[in-house]
Amino acid sequence: MNSLTKRCPLRSILAGLILLGCLGAIGCQSDFSGQTLPNWGYMTDDVQYFAPGPEFKLAKEAAAMKAQSEEAALQQRR
Repeated sequence: MNSLTKRCPLRSILAGLILLGCLGAIGCQSDFSGQTLPNWGYMTDDVQYFAPGPEFKLAKEAAAMKAQSEEAALQQRR
Protein backbone atom coordinates (compact mmCIF):
# COMPACT_ATOMS: atom_id res chain seq x y z
CA MET A 1 0.00 0.00 0.00
CA ASN A 2 1.23 3.42 -0.77
CA SER A 3 0.78 6.53 1.39
CA LEU A 4 -2.08 7.94 -0.72
CA THR A 5 -4.36 5.00 0.00
CA LYS A 6 -3.46 5.11 3.68
CA ARG A 7 -4.30 8.83 3.93
CA CYS A 8 -7.57 8.63 2.02
CA PRO A 9 -9.62 7.08 4.87
CA LEU A 10 -8.09 9.56 7.28
CA ARG A 11 -9.07 12.46 5.02
CA SER A 12 -12.59 11.07 4.68
CA ILE A 13 -12.99 10.76 8.42
CA LEU A 14 -11.58 14.23 8.99
CA ALA A 15 -13.84 15.75 6.32
CA GLY A 16 -16.84 13.96 7.84
CA LEU A 17 -16.06 15.30 11.30
CA ILE A 18 -15.65 18.83 9.98
CA LEU A 19 -18.95 18.53 8.11
CA LEU A 20 -20.68 17.21 11.21
CA GLY A 21 -19.28 20.09 13.26
CA CYS A 22 -20.51 22.61 10.70
CA LEU A 23 -23.97 21.08 10.61
CA GLY A 24 -24.13 21.10 14.39
CA ALA A 25 -23.40 24.82 14.46
CA ILE A 26 -26.15 25.72 12.02
CA GLY A 27 -29.42 26.72 13.60
CA CYS A 28 -28.09 27.74 16.97
CA GLN A 29 -29.39 30.90 18.54
CA SER A 30 -26.69 33.51 18.17
CA ASP A 31 -25.88 37.02 19.28
CA PHE A 32 -24.53 39.57 16.80
CA SER A 33 -23.87 43.17 17.78
CA GLY A 34 -26.13 42.92 20.79
CA GLN A 35 -29.05 41.53 18.80
CA THR A 36 -30.19 37.99 19.58
CA LEU A 37 -31.09 36.14 16.41
CA PRO A 38 -33.50 33.18 16.54
CA ASN A 39 -32.65 29.59 15.85
CA TRP A 40 -33.89 27.56 12.86
CA GLY A 41 -37.12 26.40 14.52
CA TYR A 42 -38.50 29.69 15.78
CA MET A 43 -41.51 29.53 13.45
CA THR A 44 -42.72 26.24 14.94
CA ASP A 45 -42.08 27.16 18.57
CA ASP A 46 -45.11 27.55 20.82
CA VAL A 47 -45.87 31.10 21.91
CA GLN A 48 -46.08 31.85 25.60
CA TYR A 49 -48.47 34.59 26.63
CA PHE A 50 -48.05 36.46 29.86
CA ALA A 51 -51.05 38.60 30.75
CA PRO A 52 -50.10 42.19 31.57
CA GLY A 53 -50.07 42.92 35.26
CA PRO A 54 -50.77 46.14 37.07
CA GLU A 55 -48.49 48.95 36.02
CA PHE A 56 -47.80 49.94 39.62
CA LYS A 57 -46.48 46.83 41.36
CA LEU A 58 -46.99 48.03 44.94
CA ALA A 59 -50.68 48.96 44.75
CA LYS A 60 -51.66 47.05 47.93
CA GLU A 61 -48.78 48.48 49.91
CA ALA A 62 -49.56 52.02 48.74
CA ALA A 63 -53.24 51.59 49.68
CA ALA A 64 -52.26 50.29 53.12
CA MET A 65 -49.87 53.21 53.69
CA LYS A 66 -52.54 55.70 52.59
CA ALA A 67 -55.11 54.14 54.94
CA GLN A 68 -52.60 54.21 57.79
CA SER A 69 -51.76 57.87 57.20
CA GLU A 70 -55.46 58.79 57.02
CA GLU A 71 -56.09 56.91 60.25
CA ALA A 72 -53.17 58.67 61.92
CA ALA A 73 -54.51 62.04 60.73
CA LEU A 74 -57.91 61.22 62.24
CA GLN A 75 -56.26 60.21 65.55
CA GLN A 76 -54.37 63.53 65.69
CA ARG A 77 -57.56 65.54 65.09
CA ARG A 78 -59.29 64.03 68.13
